[in-house]
Amino acid sequence: MQREHLNMPRPFFSFHRRQKGISLFVVIVFVMLSMLLAIWASRTSLFNEMIIGNDADYQRAFEAAQSLQQDAEFDIRGVRSDGSDCQTSSTSPDRVCRVGGSIMKFPLEAQEAVRLLSDLGTKTMFCQNGLCLKRTGDQDFWTDETTLAAMAVDGVGARYGQYTGAATGANSNPLLITTSTTSSKQGGWYWIEVMPYMDEAGNTNLIANATSNNLDLNLKPRVVYRITALAYGRKANTMVVLQQTYVRQKEKN
Repeated sequence: MQREHLNMPRPFFSFHRRQKGISLFVVIVFVMLSMLLAIWASRTSLFNEMIIGNDADYQRAFEAAQSLQQDAEFDIRGVRSDGSDCQTSSTSPDRVCRVGGSIMKFPLEAQEAVRLLSDLGTKTMFCQNGLCLKRTGDQDFWTDETTLAAMAVDGVGARYGQYTGAATGANSNPLLITTSTTSSKQGGWYWIEVMPYMDEAGNTNLIANATSNNLDLNLKPRVVYRITALAYGRKANTMVVLQQTYVRQKEKN
């Protein structure tokens, strides 16, 4: 008996199914990689914006501290913010150019310097109206929160324009648009230390050793000033402190 072989179709197994499964896995991997790249890009962009924002805030605070230094120089010279001489008048604010009997003034004679230094020795933090004795403790007092809180107070420190009449309008640094009654951690402050250089005979070791090569300064009275200017930025942790020594020499005839 002859058997007939029937050609039965072969079953088409899961070859295509396996292909579809692999494609789905590849798609998922690429989607996850794309999400990771997007998250990394957004975090990098946010980080760059933070850096740029912090740098911009620091630069504004730095410029504000420079303005405070210049304002302190005008205060020492006894001139207004535009460089004009101070004139006592009934229309002038009481504090501008240190007008008024209760406002401490910069000494013009040796006796006035002695009296000023003696008066400052009795004041809180040895400062009043932005004038201070030379610090004997930690020089970077702004690093101590308690000391800074006691220094940045109206009547102890000085604000921008407080004694020069400098305006805080649209053209000035926005960080300086503040008054002495606002928060002590806004705007800026300056303090001027009155430091004896040497006595009238020129032979007393006060700041420098009189026997060394001191600068031949034509001083009257014989004091120099150290200005400390502190400005806050918009951000909570932005603070800039600048210091300089200012010498007000008497012009020789």
